[in-house]
Amino acid sequence: MRTMTESVVTDRSPGGRVRLLLIEDDDISGDALVDMLTERGFDAERKRRGADLLLGHRDYDAALLDLELPDGCGLTTLRRLREVSSIPVVLLSEDDDERTIVRGLRGGADDCLVKPPRIGELVARIEHAMRRTAAEAAARSAVVDTGDVRVDPVAREVTVAGAPILLTHKEFELVEALVERPGQAVSREILMDRIWGDAFLAVSRSLDVHISTLRAKLDRPGLITTVRGFGYRWATQPEVVSSAGAARRIHR
Repeated sequence: MRTMTESVVTDRSPGGRVRLLLIEDDDISGDALVDMLTERGFDAERKRRGADLLLGHRDYDAALLDLELPDGCGLTTLRRLREVSSIPVVLLSEDDDERTIVRGLRGGADDCLVKPPRIGELVARIEHAMRRTAAEAAARSAVVDTGDVRVDPVAREVTVAGAPILLTHKEFELVEALVERPGQAVSREILMDRIWGDAFLAVSRSLDVHISTLRAKLDRPGLITTVRGFGYRWATQPEVVSSAGAARRIHR
């Protein structure tokens, strides 16, 4: 997201139906597929451009992405999407050659089907991708202890040396995005998409300000480190300033 990523949207549409976005510029085949998916119980919607998926992915539970789009190649859209989101994506391709399928899967697709897809198989593959994403999201909801810093994603609570730290909604979202990948560099794009819902329009400087404030509240030097030219990393062994003022490293 998988990445990377950012967890998939879990709030379903009214009635509990899966919100599904189809990116397809062909009106006839696109509308027909939306109708079939709606009959199968999905809250399906069609849009024409890859940019619509990049800007609106947080409003959906899964996406179907055509490879040939009026604003560029679907693989390019997929690569940009995977910089910020782990939403399940099934590619739809006119071409059934192995190279196209491999490129799509390596580019971050959960699955790839040849058009026109058989509706029963398509539904099964969407459901499989969503189950896998849900399992990964559940694994990320576990409590994370890093030295004397504890992050509880379910309770939305952060404690340092047993004392709760008061964080804003955005600050906790930052913590959560980082601890999902302890020791791994997380890109600025992923963080901005997570916090502001649109990495492509968010102001980069705002992220730096929030990180600075978060570091001050946690008061653990080295816990959140800067990865120059890329983003930030949540350390696995933070430093703690002792009463004597000297930095020491706490081991888990």
